[in-house]
Amino acid sequence: MPWTAKDAHNKTHRAKSPKRKRQWSKVANSILERTGDDARAIRGANAAVKKAGKRKAKTRKASR
Repeated sequence: MPWTAKDAHNKTHRAKSPKRKRQWSKVANSILERTGDDARAIRGANAAVKKAGKRKAKTRKASR
């Protein structure tokens, strides 16, 4: 079953913005299509959202 941005709310607390929720669903569906493994897709999407959040935090620190 393909994931939607609404599913991100139940799977991770890091995807708070609509942009991060869309990112989560896109990554999860991509991994699910390649591997067929739901758990792996969720873990990969969670990692991608976490990594994107860290990049954003670094950018904020550098601009101060």
